[in-house]
Amino acid sequence: MDRVTVGFCAPFGANFTASVIPVMEEMAMPIEFTHVPGKTHPAGTAVPFFYDFAETATKLGLIEDGGFRKIVVDDTAGLLTNMDLAAQVLDRTSSLEVVLTHWTGVVEPTVAARQLASIDRKSGGRLALRMISEPLNDDDAETRPVGHTVIWQRIDEYLVLLKRLWSNDRPFDHEGAFYSIKGGYVPRKGPHGADLVIRMGGQSGTALRVAGRHADVFELAPGSIDEVRQLMERARGAAAEHGRAGKLRFALPVRIHQGASATGHKAVDVAGPPAQAALSLLAYAALGIDEFMIVGVDTPREIATVGRETIALLRNSLARRETDAFQPGAFAPRGGLETRAAG
Repeated sequence: MDRVTVGFCAPFGANFTASVIPVMEEMAMPIEFTHVPGKTHPAGTAVPFFYDFAETATKLGLIEDGGFRKIVVDDTAGLLTNMDLAAQVLDRTSSLEVVLTHWTGVVEPTVAARQLASIDRKSGGRLALRMISEPLNDDDAETRPVGHTVIWQRIDEYLVLLKRLWSNDRPFDHEGAFYSIKGGYVPRKGPHGADLVIRMGGQSGTALRVAGRHADVFELAPGSIDEVRQLMERARGAAAEHGRAGKLRFALPVRIHQGASATGHKAVDVAGPPAQAALSLLAYAALGIDEFMIVGVDTPREIATVGRETIALLRNSLARRETDAFQPGAFAPRGGLETRAAG
């Protein structure tokens, strides 16, 4: 299932979105928003997101000012290009955090640890590492080991080594199933050391076990309310095995504009005008989701509109939750929430 479209069976009054918020008593605060650039060209765009420097500067400014806290870098040009792009984005922004997509098999752990620590250090600690199991381009395909379990075992060893390299105060040797290190040491650590934020996802038992050990943020697969809830419970259970259940945060990919140009990302499709879109997101936020990863919003106009309307409305509604008094049944929707698979 590539997408799930969320809508409501009946229209609502203008004040419904803000007034219904008190229902969400267990909702985590605050909700964060992450921009996920499309992997294909938006309509009318001649080059991908990061490759027109003037256009990119305009978009980054709009993203930073529009309520987004993070941006994902996962260009199909490859892992090393992504590192360069991440460094450029961090250099051009003052507060935006970069979620750098990364995978094993291209760079040895010692080299990767040094490069990532350098990027994080120069940015003042605004880097997060998003580990995926599949390379983003065919050029890296031969670096992938055969077998799902083996892939995740290598990711596990890789992350163990990165954290050790980011924290150890003296060189060490390592002989593992996938990596051999002699005198491994990173003299200049990043500001977070071994606590640099790690983001992971997955639905298999093997993926969840590795994510439960390492992930600070778990990126959920799109699905219905019940499907997302079940995956969250499984991820928390995996993290609990390592004493980390309370440390895991959840991010959900969301496509704000239904029918937007293809982006190469799977996401929940949120239909309707800004008020209904915000209300649809609240239903997911009530599950305990901490972050919405917004995809399909790539042109300057789209970025500005989503920041000005949907994100602002949702944040204002969440803020009103603190003060509004809830009376059971007062704001019950006619027909309820409807979730259906799309595409």
